[in-house]
Amino acid sequence: MKRHTTDWKLLSRQVNVALVGCGGVGASVLPGLAKLHTAITALGHPGGLHVTVYDPDTVSKSNIGRQNYSPSDVGINKAVLSVHRINSFYGFNWSAEPTYFPGPPSRNIDLVVSCVDTKAARRNIAEYCRRVNVPYWLDYGNDLVTGQVILGQPLWIGEKKRERPMRLPTVTELFPEIMDAQIPEDDTPSCSLEEALSRQDLFIGQTCAVFGLDLLWRLFREAGIDNHGAFINLKSGRVMPLPVDKEAWKRFAPKKKRSKRTLKPIEA
Repeated sequence: MKRHTTDWKLLSRQVNVALVGCGGVGASVLPGLAKLHTAITALGHPGGLHVTVYDPDTVSKSNIGRQNYSPSDVGINKAVLSVHRINSFYGFNWSAEPTYFPGPPSRNIDLVVSCVDTKAARRNIAEYCRRVNVPYWLDYGNDLVTGQVILGQPLWIGEKKRERPMRLPTVTELFPEIMDAQIPEDDTPSCSLEEALSRQDLFIGQTCAVFGLDLLWRLFREAGIDNHGAFINLKSGRVMPLPVDKEAWKRFAPKKKRSKRTLKPIEA
């Protein structure tokens, strides 16, 4: 089995993380990042994590019960509120940007964690990662009862694919249709918790969050990983790993004819 060795930048200094989106998945990822920071610094990591959360949305009534928000939070920006709570609980100085990513100029980013629900947002993230040479991009995606998490290394401007033979492909490389702006998408917001649950099952976001966080934990703890993603199906109870292996990546290669695949996560 092939193995990916962690980029030295993540092990030699403080790691700047951009968490894009603090909704169903992001609201579960943020506390996990706080635990990850606490654990790796206790084990001797020089600097741990500094997280900046980006989200322009405010808490709505439909978020209550499915995301980490209460009725008293309605109307407050998600990024500001969530980061304030984490900082108060742990004594951190993490940052919040109540805007779309990448927002105003900020620190050099080592890891982007995207918890977004549109192809357009992923296209913007992909372009940013490519333009400023972001080392890693962890992307989450989920449907009603299925989801996926993929850790990739963006291809930088001017870089040829053969320069890093075992570079981890990103979600937009494994699913190139994401980059097709002609494919319509449904980004209509839910008006109630009942409607929201008809789109995403109650615990799919939280489940996906754990798998992605465990990938990061192993990236730091073991200085390498054997799998860089997972496809999850809560209804069947099955999880399919994505190995660090070119043979596993070949099945995602676009066909000569236009693919009819949907953008829904692959069912494990």
